[in-house]
Amino acid sequence: MTTLAGPARASDSERNEQRWMLMDMAPATLIVAALLAVPLLWLFMLSLTGAQGGVTLDNYARIFEDTSYARAFNLTVWMAVATTLVCALAGYVLAYTMTLMPRWAVTVAMALVALPFWTSVLVRTYAWLVLLQNRGIVNTLLLKSGLVDAPLPLMHNVTGALVGMVHIMLPFMVFPLYAALQKVDADHSRAAAGMGASPTYTFWHVFFPQTVPGIVAGCVLVFVLSLGFYITPALLGGGRTVVISILIEQEVNGSMEWGTASAAAILFVAVVAAIFAAVSRYIPLERIFHK
Repeated sequence: MTTLAGPARASDSERNEQRWMLMDMAPATLIVAALLAVPLLWLFMLSLTGAQGGVTLDNYARIFEDTSYARAFNLTVWMAVATTLVCALAGYVLAYTMTLMPRWAVTVAMALVALPFWTSVLVRTYAWLVLLQNRGIVNTLLLKSGLVDAPLPLMHNVTGALVGMVHIMLPFMVFPLYAALQKVDADHSRAAAGMGASPTYTFWHVFFPQTVPGIVAGCVLVFVLSLGFYITPALLGGGRTVVISILIEQEVNGSMEWGTASAAAILFVAVVAAIFAAVSRYIPLERIFHK
């Protein structure tokens, strides 16, 4: 009887602990449901509501029939992918360089990386407007140096929007990358070098594979956030870079098509959820963000 009482008490204790944990989580769960689930449910209901009322799939049919939505979706995904790739390359170089710096230099570098967070996105976007315009600082320096004969079209197009997006998203890539690189045991690289491996082989076959979770974490974060950009493409794109967020705003404020705009938003949320599901199938998200 003594041997059975111990496990029974342990089991009761675990169940009580789980109940307390559920009670502690209940307020947060209700807040998430109120701020996230309820608006999504409301959008879903709007997307199924026709112009004359009643349930219909016409709003979704219009999205697939109207080529402007396909162009907006394709441009949004393309810009998000391009932003992610540029941030991954630049962020990895910066994060790797920071691992080689002394501690005081790392502190300064981290402060400079975090500096954009202290300024609003709108102010940073207007700053790029000043820099990239035809008579801005960038074109002025290029003209005076003789590298170009005429100002380069750096704004009111996809190029300007990408420059602004990369600048805003880079810190979101650097922080998880630096955390992943900092946790790599330096003894592994020294052991590979001691076995005769070249620096290039050591980096690609010993060091780099251990940083992949950090790369995936940064890429997922930057890609998903880039999908929802509005201010930067609207200002730096000059109305020519119509991503899905801008198209939804035009449907609501311009055409008052709440149903179609809601359907586009629901499909967009579904795409983001599918991305997370695809990534988590190969690398659990808990492992990515806790690496």
